[in-house]
Amino acid sequence: MANAQLQSVLDHIDADFDNSLERLFALIRIKSISADPAFAADCKAAADHLAKDLTTVGFATEVRPTAGHPAIVGKSNGHGAAKPHVLFYGHYDVQPVDPLELWHRPPFEPVVADHADGRKIIVARGAEDDKGQLMTFVEACRAWKKVTGSLPLDVTVLIEGEEEVGSKNFVPFLEENKDEFKADFALVCDTGMWDPNTPAITTSLRGLLYEEVKIKAANRDLHSGVFGGGARNPIRVLTEVLGGLFDADGRITIPGFYDGVKDVPPEVLEQWKKLNLTPESFLKPIGLSIPAGEKDRLLIEQISSRPTCDINGIWGGYIGEGSKTVIPSLAHAKVSFRLVEGQDPLKIRKAFRDYVSARIPADCSVEFGDHSAGAAIALDWTMKPLAAAKQALTEEWGKETILMGSGASIPIVTDFKKTLGLDSLLVGFGLDDDNIHSPNEKYDLKSYHKGIRSWARILAALAEMPR
Repeated sequence: MANAQLQSVLDHIDADFDNSLERLFALIRIKSISADPAFAADCKAAADHLAKDLTTVGFATEVRPTAGHPAIVGKSNGHGAAKPHVLFYGHYDVQPVDPLELWHRPPFEPVVADHADGRKIIVARGAEDDKGQLMTFVEACRAWKKVTGSLPLDVTVLIEGEEEVGSKNFVPFLEENKDEFKADFALVCDTGMWDPNTPAITTSLRGLLYEEVKIKAANRDLHSGVFGGGARNPIRVLTEVLGGLFDADGRITIPGFYDGVKDVPPEVLEQWKKLNLTPESFLKPIGLSIPAGEKDRLLIEQISSRPTCDINGIWGGYIGEGSKTVIPSLAHAKVSFRLVEGQDPLKIRKAFRDYVSARIPADCSVEFGDHSAGAAIALDWTMKPLAAAKQALTEEWGKETILMGSGASIPIVTDFKKTLGLDSLLVGFGLDDDNIHSPNEKYDLKSYHKGIRSWARILAALAEMPR
């Protein structure tokens, strides 16, 4: 009976897909740019639109105020302790469209177009990030409700409007209402696939530590003809310090940096090897050819499961037109670290600052600026929801689901763990060429259609898990 029900749901998704596409287009047309106060009314309109739509799917839905843009809470209960209870997260806000002149068509007028390689794609701001992604889940719920009269398990939907500006008001909202959002685990659809035909589940997200360094030497900028050779140049000091952060094998030299870092399980590493991610396929499109990370690690490990250090900006002295023979008094740098499970961001911050301070000459001084610090997140490889979702995706796509680490960070996943005690199952259908945050953002039509079907299967699989 369960298999017959699922097949009926999948058949309905296929038959109703044109309507699903138009419902997505209606949401995309709302200019919910959270970063620009001029679009505050549009953000509210997007929240109202989604709340109304969720009500038609059978959710008891409210638009909730926050100190910023509103959040949407939808609840579909009724199974009680008999079935798992999941919390689904998405966001309705989108990035600004600038530079507008690089768009091939108006960014909030969605259209299905032909990709250069023949794929059908949806082109618009928010097509993938995150309106298309969240609507795959909503449409899967709609199909279950239409065909069977209910969802196969209890679902709370939580959609925010400030993800693109750091969720600064959403996190306090989460903390204030944490008892209301109790669930067995969270579902997050803001990630991607391995390629257009291979599904993936993101099993780890790197943490982020961001630091700023300012080195001060003389009490003013100096004439290099008068003081050159005798006066300390803070840019030279800074570059020597930063250059020493890496050894000849690409390892980071900060003492204790790798404490607590674990290798991925051998069976996962073997799966990654079969993916054959090469410098030719990954680096050549961006004009590079040689992996820059740890030399004894696969390229896929370097970008997903190993910690990194990057110098994001460096400045000082004269950088205007022409020449100015100056020895500057100040030199600055911004440095970020992507961290993995087992690393404590605050310990890494202290270790980095100790490392830099120990290398500053006695007649110079250093100051540090506080920025973000967030720990990495990693799923338990043996958790039952992971196995259930993996099997469901494999059945839908006809290819083995890849379990992959992400080099990026999704702060809300950390907040779910810290505030609600929930692990997050990260399933998404985005692709590397979707141009999110850039002009001509797109979402493959196949990703949208099979994404809906995938969630329908996942919901069925999760409902069969014992609590």
